[in-house]
Amino acid sequence: MTETLQKELTAIRHKLHQHPELSGHEVETTRFLTQQLRAHGIKIVPTELATGVIAEIGDATKGPTIALRADIDALPITEATGLPFTSKKTGVMHACGHDLHQTSLLGAAFLLQEQAADLNGLVRLIFQPAEETHRGAQQVITAGQLTNVAAIIGYHNHPKLKVGQIGLRPHGIMAGVDQFAVKITGVGAHAATPQSAIDPIVATSAIVQNLQTIVSRNFSPLSTGVVSITHIESGNTWNVLPATAFFEGTIRTFSDHDRALAKRRFYQIVEQTAALFGAQATIEWFEGPAVTNNDPALTQVVWAESKTFAETIEVEPATAGEDFATYQQIIPGVFAFIGSNGAKEASDWHHDDFIVRDEMLPIAVMYYVKNAIRLLHELPRN
Repeated sequence: MTETLQKELTAIRHKLHQHPELSGHEVETTRFLTQQLRAHGIKIVPTELATGVIAEIGDATKGPTIALRADIDALPITEATGLPFTSKKTGVMHACGHDLHQTSLLGAAFLLQEQAADLNGLVRLIFQPAEETHRGAQQVITAGQLTNVAAIIGYHNHPKLKVGQIGLRPHGIMAGVDQFAVKITGVGAHAATPQSAIDPIVATSAIVQNLQTIVSRNFSPLSTGVVSITHIESGNTWNVLPATAFFEGTIRTFSDHDRALAKRRFYQIVEQTAALFGAQATIEWFEGPAVTNNDPALTQVVWAESKTFAETIEVEPATAGEDFATYQQIIPGVFAFIGSNGAKEASDWHHDDFIVRDEMLPIAVMYYVKNAIRLLHELPRN
């Protein structure tokens, strides 16, 4: 990648960072990306998507169709980085690096367009909306934008990895995500007469404790999982036992078996523990992305190609979730981590002082370009 292109992409990334948009509201981002692609002669594909951009480079009659995906949405966070290109929208920030993701896919598009006539197939570019709400990938699929695609690749920046590193692993690289919200209903009473009550606070406390046995006493010691209770509410004064309590949280798993097991045990523990105290439990369950499950054969190809221009390492799986997994449930895909900071003090995703370094742009662009070309040669025709 030339120094001129790197400077151009850095300026684009800073512009996008200053003008973040929340999931499903990426209207100006969509307009900007469309303008950039058209300015380089890249075909925009008509789509039913309200936001986001689909574009294509190459010729499907020459070989397979592969997809490159980047997410474009931001988060409801007030930025505290102090960067000279800080967000101009109070309460909205690219605190996960999606500004960099979409910029690198733009850069890859510019370079692939220069060699479009020589491509051994078609590259479909997916600038996906609404990743943070875990809806965007399914919207892309519903709109028919994965039709005839043989494989898909994507990545997420990783602030704990050094710039110049690409992290890969076959199978699960990010967790399946489930969310729950639970209401415990008892009977309220004066705090001085607990015998007249069915105390939802005591019941909820027991439930929270018991839920921690899902992983420790139900999962294999060789499996990984997380059960986190993140919000508890009950009562509003010191001398009244309330009638209800509420708690919510998340479960993260790395296999379909463990995901189903965790849900089954969750319901059993919550309902039966509540009943033990004479209370009733009402559970709401929200299914998020599945495990980001890298196809082993494709991962091997991407690993071999990536090591030609970057330090490629095997990474531990992350317990965060990614709706890229939705694509992988339909077609083979590979999702990587690309180092974006590497400093010990670097904040992780979704922090108000989250910083990625512009220096990672060339590696991210090459990840898309080189692996796209390699896969077009490796994969059979559609």
